[in-house]
Amino acid sequence: MLEKSLTTITKLKVRFHECDPLQIVWHGNYLKYFEEGREDFGREHGISYLDAKAEGFSTPIVKSVCEHKLPLKYSDSFTVETTFKNSDAAKINFSYKIYKGDNLICTGKTTQVFLDKNRELVLNNPPFFLDWKKKMKLL
Repeated sequence: MLEKSLTTITKLKVRFHECDPLQIVWHGNYLKYFEEGREDFGREHGISYLDAKAEGFSTPIVKSVCEHKLPLKYSDSFTVETTFKNSDAAKINFSYKIYKGDNLICTGKTTQVFLDKNRELVLNNPPFFLDWKKKMKLL
């Protein structure tokens, strides 16, 4: 497995509709924050869902892990640190750290795979993904 990685920092603020009646962020929203991080990562590093779609692939999540350390509350400002974990396998692996200031709020990981136009699993890295890895000096 290759050890190189890329990271993006996303700044967000807790919105009212993301909270339960106690004004604490509902646990399922942390996966949405991870999604925000992936979207920013794609924009910053030139690899997005639309790039995969244009090449005839989709990249569904097949595994997600979320470990909560401290709660976020309504109106909190926080950051999502999204890190692409390079791998030789035909997968997209990200790890996440959510911080409020210096406090670690949450950690997580997701794994995505490639499906072709027929929604069949692709076992080799698609050419567009290999080209992106070369451009990012990950190969």
